[in-house]
Amino acid sequence: MEKDLATRIRKLTQQYAYTSIQMHEAIGRKAGFTGTDHKYLSFLIRDGQMTAGELSRLTGLTTGAVTGLVDRFEKKKLVKRQLSEDDRRKVIIVPDIPKIMALLEPLYKSFRKQSAALVASFSDKELKVIESYFEKAIRIMSDTTARVNDKPSRK
Repeated sequence: MEKDLATRIRKLTQQYAYTSIQMHEAIGRKAGFTGTDHKYLSFLIRDGQMTAGELSRLTGLTTGAVTGLVDRFEKKKLVKRQLSEDDRRKVIIVPDIPKIMALLEPLYKSFRKQSAALVASFSDKELKVIESYFEKAIRIMSDTTARVNDKPSRK
């Protein structure tokens, strides 16, 4: 690969990451959160109910920070705490997915429509290359995160 092209791709990757942070921060603020709180909510959307310890492991936050996070979500009635049936010391965080989606979907409507049109503009062959890039980039980021945290990465 030519050096200039590799440099441009690296810079575009950085710009993509920065722009993503800015967009999620703006959407989070509009929804009444910080950008990071809004993204942490996505773990609950994706994975459903979980313990505070599980959310701590997923986010990399301390359990104390997760308690504050859940307090903020609970105040907005987006999650509720429920005692575990098998261990009453455990608290399960139960997301209200319909309420969360009702809050976030309008904020993403235009983005999703434009993203779908963008994806549709590529051939299947080009999409396979894009898919491969993201899969490998995610693996690199996961490995880097694990190394920084001195933990084995999730594959």
